[in-house]
Amino acid sequence: MSRHHDPCHGPTLTRREALAGAGMVAAAGAVGVTLLADPAPVWANPTRPVADDLDVYVLVTDGMRPDELTPVQAPTLHRWASEGTRFTHASSVMIAETLPNHAAMVTGVLPERNGVPANSIWDHAAGTDRTLDRPDDLRAPTVLDRIRTEAGLTTASVLSKDYLHGLFGGRASVQWAPFPLVPITDHSLDWFTIEALKQTVTDHAPRMTFVNLGDMDRFGHMDLSGTSLRLARNQAVANSDHKLWDFEQFLRSTGRWERSVVIVLADHGMDWSEPLSLISAAGAIEADAAILGRFGIAQNGGADTFAYLGPAHERDASLRRLREVVGALPGVNRLYDPTELSLGERGGDLVATCHPGWRFSDPTPFSNPIPGNHGHEVTLGIPFFIGGGHRIVRRGGTVDRPVRTLDVAPTVARLFGLDHAGMDGRPALEAFHI
Repeated sequence: MSRHHDPCHGPTLTRREALAGAGMVAAAGAVGVTLLADPAPVWANPTRPVADDLDVYVLVTDGMRPDELTPVQAPTLHRWASEGTRFTHASSVMIAETLPNHAAMVTGVLPERNGVPANSIWDHAAGTDRTLDRPDDLRAPTVLDRIRTEAGLTTASVLSKDYLHGLFGGRASVQWAPFPLVPITDHSLDWFTIEALKQTVTDHAPRMTFVNLGDMDRFGHMDLSGTSLRLARNQAVANSDHKLWDFEQFLRSTGRWERSVVIVLADHGMDWSEPLSLISAAGAIEADAAILGRFGIAQNGGADTFAYLGPAHERDASLRRLREVVGALPGVNRLYDPTELSLGERGGDLVATCHPGWRFSDPTPFSNPIPGNHGHEVTLGIPFFIGGGHRIVRRGGTVDRPVRTLDVAPTVARLFGLDHAGMDGRPALEAFHI
């Protein structure tokens, strides 16, 4: 039953491999067991949550678009949203990828402070691009570790993607190593993830649980009909919604629904491109003698980040030329200085995003064959609502003010009595009677 996986040295998903893994499924088997983190010291006078009978679940429907939250496509999620409080103007932080937005959710601070600006960065020390999948890549405290140390309560992480499990290693009191993993995509199907979630709740009764459901994202990436029919994507949405219905029935049957607050949101949306609607910036750089060999590229589907590698005294001139070259490529939407997006030093020296219906493919035109991508502006919009059976949840409301993934951590912190004044997000108090 048990399975130990080293997230720092295992394989990472590439977009070429993801396409090759389309249609592959994991063999049926056990969901694995939860692993206890090292005991954490607790403050002598721990803080208290707003209610002693409060269990909080942050449920991330990875890659879900706001227009998919409908009674036909996602009846359980739509009902939860209708019976709770729905935020109608919700968005990711840039770059609109999985790792930076999960990091934003649990830290409440921008990438320049938590160290996670994208899924993939250019690592100057390694001299190559890499995925931010190591525990020490996350440089800020999270509500997972703060609740267990400051409030003295059990927290849990049930994360379907292997690189998420790697990034958040050691933060929660209880951690599930995703198992079984779909070959190539390195994620566990939502069926196994929800079964592991139920087991975690049964065995450990965590007061705050952070959950990632990866099927919508993984099958959305590989859906060749995504520009029109979205056959695999729509099925994944329906399947995930049904598993959440199953989780609700589990909570109700065990008397836990009345204790529950569910914070449900996506980390980013999804966009689909035609096969030839791709941008290969590396080729354009190699063809320009002024910047040849001067930049490392980290590709994130809907966005590229560029890190300067040349002499310091030539940086400004090289960046000006890079802007001219990349900005002239068909399909490029915007160019950003990383400081505009609060990405920090790991965000490189320039960020390029693509138009809707396009994708980046670097270092070669064959590096990213998958149609579903995100990271760019059109994928910023997300569903976001707060529901559950607890008496503090406001019923049937909508809130139009802008909210972001950053607002999850201060909301959770407020529910558990933790200080959140130093966070970049703000608590979504409109959803509660407190």
